Amino acid sequence: MAVLATIGAIDTGSITLKKWGLLGVLTCPKEAFFGCNGCEKVLASAWGSLFGQPLSLFGFLAYSAMLLMAVVPLVLPGDVKARLAPMSWWGLFLLSTAMAVFSGILVGVMLFGIKDCCPFCILSALLSTGLFVLSLLGGDWQERGQVVFRGVLVALVVALVGLGWAASANRPAVVTGPGVAPAVTSVSTPQAVALAEHLTKTGAVIYTAYWCPHCHEQKELFGQEATSKLKIVECAPDGRHSQKALCDAKKIEGFPTWEINGKLDSGVKPLAKLAQMSGFQSTGPL
Repeated sequence: MAVLATIGAIDTGSITLKKWGLLGVLTCPKEAFFGCNGCEKVLASAWGSLFGQPLSLFGFLAYSAMLLMAVVPLVLPGDVKARLAPMSWWGLFLLSTAMAVFSGILVGVMLFGIKDCCPFCILSALLSTGLFVLSLLGGDWQERGQVVFRGVLVALVVALVGLGWAASANRPAVVTGPGVAPAVTSVSTPQAVALAEHLTKTGAVIYTAYWCPHCHEQKELFGQEATSKLKIVECAPDGRHSQKALCDAKKIEGFPTWEINGKLDSGVKPLAKLAQMSGFQSTGPL
């Protein structure tokens, strides 16, 4: 169980660090992996966060708790271990039950709500199910009735809360409509507007996908007014006004990708860097 919990912690921890921008380049993958467009679209969806943090962070905390409960009893003295072991097994069983049920809800959300999948998320669902099975089979359960009662009770509570959360989290997506990027809310500076106009005038293009969080981050750097002046190409096949054929012809590999002076450059760029790349002379700080 410690091995599975460790793999789960690494899995969810990696997703969290990537979401925070601490792991990997700030781009979203173009090509699908066995039908999955990476984890960016899933994390950028209405179901990708909880209390303002990536949902994977809470998965990491759950796997870490599982790891502690699996390992700590093994390193304690015999008498302490004998007293702690039953509580540890109950903790492992109840937490893994909650994780397995919630993972099942998330898989359903990915398949029927987001209509995409995340390989790391699927791995997490398999790991949590494996932990549930091991905790059920490995515990020295004296009262089977208590195991069934508590397990069913936890499963029902998690299912009700999880399904309620999944339904409520989808409401903002219904308002904006499918295939539409989130609205830009930041205010543009005059310099950002001038830079956007210069980029468009000189033929610069930004290739994006509506679900890509880093594309939204790039737009927020410009602000609402400046973003409206950029030439933006939607590459997601299910995005509104999609120009997937053009993106394929340009061999776009990640989002956002800038095309400036005929050269492609992926990733979120500071406005000062874009000014330098395009030869823009700003009259003030960007």
